[in-house]
Amino acid sequence: MNTSAAPQDDSHAGPAGLAQWLAAQPALAGELGGALLGLIEPMHSYAAIKAVTTGRYVYAASGLAAVFDRGEMQGRSDNDLMRPDEAIGMRRVEQTVMAQRHLIVSEHKLELGGRRREFSVARLPLGPDHVLSVWHERTEERNRESHLQRALTQIEQQQKALEEARRQLQVGTGRDDDSGLYLRPQFDDQLLREIDLSTREHREFALVVIALDPPRPDVQALAADARQRMLEGVGRMLRANTRAMDSACRIGEERFAVLLSGVGLATAHARMEQLRRQCTAQIVVLNGQDLGMSLSMGVSSFPHTASKQEVLVQSSEAAVAEAQRRGGNQVVLASIPFGALHV
Repeated sequence: MNTSAAPQDDSHAGPAGLAQWLAAQPALAGELGGALLGLIEPMHSYAAIKAVTTGRYVYAASGLAAVFDRGEMQGRSDNDLMRPDEAIGMRRVEQTVMAQRHLIVSEHKLELGGRRREFSVARLPLGPDHVLSVWHERTEERNRESHLQRALTQIEQQQKALEEARRQLQVGTGRDDDSGLYLRPQFDDQLLREIDLSTREHREFALVVIALDPPRPDVQALAADARQRMLEGVGRMLRANTRAMDSACRIGEERFAVLLSGVGLATAHARMEQLRRQCTAQIVVLNGQDLGMSLSMGVSSFPHTASKQEVLVQSSEAAVAEAQRRGGNQVVLASIPFGALHV
């Protein structure tokens, strides 16, 4: 409940502060119970109050009674509703709540109607003799999590098998072991050939420098294994999304380059934007965890951005640095200098 309407200090935060505030607002105290239930039940949570000395419910929401397939729970104990071992677990948590006098949230798995159902139960002491609990069922949520985990495990196994097969096939080809792409020497040679060809045929081409964005902190903790999975993922994407006439290479630790033959800036930008979106949606799995991956890209063109190899590369590098400066996961066009020479 938001108590900001009362101009008082932070000492009124939490249940104790709420009790003090309500004590000064007797007209509102009687409405609190109904107001809280009105907020809780639409969120598929159910409140109950139990007498600690007898272990019997003195109040339970109708939704909770339906969970236990009981028309009425008042006067019943957990032994009437669930298995003995489950009731013991409930009782143990309630005793802890009453002894420590603060909120405790616990997880419970119950066999109800031949089906295992899972609940999160938040409990607070209510005076010296009662405990207030709010139940929220998480069965479907946990089932979805379980299905997702199985799917991620299957994807990881498939990715491992594909990468192992790819490594065996590319032995002796001069390709990078992690990404399956050609390396910096091949890129430099191909760039020189593309400049020569484009100069002779008076056509343009695009150079894209691609950088892996920094991973999330939890992924950084996975260190080398996560880095290898990401490099493999980038390699798969670039091999699948470049034409035979294009050239995709790994040019640094976490740097890649793509030469798009016969492609201008606008077309290159559109293609790289599509690749960026695909990367964001791609699932790269390690130990059952989706690592998440995003790329920053800098796009330049020959001869509009630059007509010399070094300047062209520098322009794409500057554009990808700008993409990462802006937060990453985006495509930035290199600036075209005023009065640039054309072929």
